[in-house]
Amino acid sequence: MMSGFPPIPELDGLLGALVGPGSQPEDFDGAKLDYMIMPDEMRVFSMATIPERDEAEDHAEGIAAGDAILAALDGVAREGGTASVDLSHLAPADLAFVDQLLGEGEVAVVCGAAFQAQESVLAGVWRVRETTADGTRRTDRVDIGAFPRGFVEQAFADAQDEARMPGKAIEGVFNAPALIAEINAHVPGTETRAQPHVINLSLLPHTEGDLTFLEAALGQGDLIILSRGYGNCRIRSTGTRHCWWVRYFNSQDTLILNSVEITPLPGVAQAAAEDLIDSAERLAEIMATYR
Repeated sequence: MMSGFPPIPELDGLLGALVGPGSQPEDFDGAKLDYMIMPDEMRVFSMATIPERDEAEDHAEGIAAGDAILAALDGVAREGGTASVDLSHLAPADLAFVDQLLGEGEVAVVCGAAFQAQESVLAGVWRVRETTADGTRRTDRVDIGAFPRGFVEQAFADAQDEARMPGKAIEGVFNAPALIAEINAHVPGTETRAQPHVINLSLLPHTEGDLTFLEAALGQGDLIILSRGYGNCRIRSTGTRHCWWVRYFNSQDTLILNSVEITPLPGVAQAAAEDLIDSAERLAEIMATYR
């Protein structure tokens, strides 16, 4: 049985690996032609290893929390929106019961040092924890919806409204200044735009100087998302509102797509409406075990 909040080891050291020198393939001028190594592993849904019925007899509060999560999930699946179920009142054994009930899914999220979320095996059902600077638990809950509530708002609370030209010269800059103009033209109106605006750096000639320039102009954000599906997708907020670094890696951890997305939240990080419907059906099956 899982104990406490599930760790997110894949995010260790990710802050420095997403941008800057060493994060990109060799320069296109000197690169040799290689066939892409396709991912050889894919994560798919697997039912959580739920406790047996006789084991659950000692976890009445944990079962009640599971029923509350199911009721909230049913509501969101039918009517949309979001919901939360507070778990902070649960004893450690009941909290561990809920963690085992939900399992660990594909998407992990951190925002600074205080906020962590882990998607369960039920898409759109998130285990969320907020801690104080000394590690004391402030909130412990389950969020239900496309993405954990409050994370994006926290990430961009102090963000700048447009990318700004770096104050100092950066060597080897080629295309970055033109990209800053493109980014700033698309940031306004992002929340009402149906589709994200994507700048695919993998298809554009660029240098390490360009990447350093872009990082300085956009700034660094504190929200990091790791989506582990067909390979890995690593997403990081920037210091510019609605701007995200989005990078895809294959199972060999080779970068295969590097982009800047201008959107309220990249779609790959979100659970779809049909996922929530499916999750409600699956959780109903799980909870039926304890009826």
